[in-house]
Amino acid sequence: MTIVYIGLGSNMSSDHGGTLISPAQHIISAIRSIGELESINMMNTSSLYQSKPVGPQDQGDYVNAVLKLETDLSAIELLDRLQDIENDHGRKRQQHWGPRTLDLDILLFGDHIIENERLSIPHPEISNRSFVLVPLAEIEPASVIPTKGPVGDLLVDVDQTDLKIMQ
Repeated sequence: MTIVYIGLGSNMSSDHGGTLISPAQHIISAIRSIGELESINMMNTSSLYQSKPVGPQDQGDYVNAVLKLETDLSAIELLDRLQDIENDHGRKRQQHWGPRTLDLDILLFGDHIIENERLSIPHPEISNRSFVLVPLAEIEPASVIPTKGPVGDLLVDVDQTDLKIMQ
């Protein structure tokens, strides 16, 4: 079994059969869907955080979280299942760093370093994103990012002013 950390993000509501689904509801629904996957053992989930968008600023704030799980799936098998969940939530890949109903990123896959046409682990921007590092530190304060260092050290250099915990 491999310990995996998933980053979750949403900043778009969507209509699901006449019911408006908010970004926070997309995150909660995705966590539930991931937990229902075969070969997944959910371990911990961070609080929900609100953050400003990266990239184009003409879009709403994001809701973010980090999920810890263990699995015997390969990284690509897990990626395929996560992309199915994104698609179930109406994800459209139209604009780089654009608005989205749901974004699921494999942040860490054990201590593996993976680089191929479909997947880069650790996530290439992990050390620059407070909306990833803060929730990751919340659920696993002693975590170490391969090739980057301890999460606590990385947090010192990341601007956290636009990050707010949601309650």
